[in-house]
Amino acid sequence: MSTLRHVPEPLSAAGAMRVITLRNYTTYKRYWKLFATGFLEPVFYLFSIGIGVGQLIDSFEFNGQQVSYAAFVAPAMLATSAFNGALLDSTYNVFFKLKYDKLYDQMLATPLTTADVARSEILWGQLRGAVYGAAFLLVMTAMGLVQSWWAVLALPAAVLIGFAFSAVCMGLTTFMKSFQDFDKITLAQLPMFLFSATFFPVSAYGDGLLRWVVEVTPLYRGVVLCRELTTGALSWASAWSVVYLVVMGLLGLLLVRRRLDTLLLT
Repeated sequence: MSTLRHVPEPLSAAGAMRVITLRNYTTYKRYWKLFATGFLEPVFYLFSIGIGVGQLIDSFEFNGQQVSYAAFVAPAMLATSAFNGALLDSTYNVFFKLKYDKLYDQMLATPLTTADVARSEILWGQLRGAVYGAAFLLVMTAMGLVQSWWAVLALPAAVLIGFAFSAVCMGLTTFMKSFQDFDKITLAQLPMFLFSATFFPVSAYGDGLLRWVVEVTPLYRGVVLCRELTTGALSWASAWSVVYLVVMGLLGLLLVRRRLDTLLLT
């Protein structure tokens, strides 16, 4: 007698994202202490440089508005928090799942697709960046470093920063062959952090090529967006930053999907 085999139907995009996100949450909640590292680093920078060095600076001008040096540095650290959260989860963790744990191969043995994996892992990195950003925004508010009601949009800005970096970092991680390749991430991460107008205005670079290079880097766009929102000194740079980060995230998502197809389906 022949028996009918039940073949599960493919999940919807939302259903797949919910399942994979729940899996990530269940796994990582046991290692919550590891999540604190990416958040505490920007906080320490804010205390040591934003407040410590800020004691030596009476006031600071940003977009024609006088702000304290701490209020100038704090939104940059907010953007950095979202950046750190997305980068940490979309590089080290994704690499282990892809190369050693073979988790994605197991997922594709189910009704899940590479598109589901790409969207869900990027969402998880985005959520980690958003949690860091939300916690840092609370720190800023408690310290009196939020100067405008526009700051309510700083959290969506942190989510957008997390999306952009999570997608691109995951895409680049798929090209890595060993853990030695992570030295390249540090080589890019540290200069981007130090020279994205985090501690001094971009005008310090003058009007030459160096300033243009800084202004097209992704973390600078996130810093500008958060800084203009928390200080209320808005300009067209905010709109440009939003478009930049959205396009960056979508291109990263496309790259991840194609790379997963190449690595796992061929």
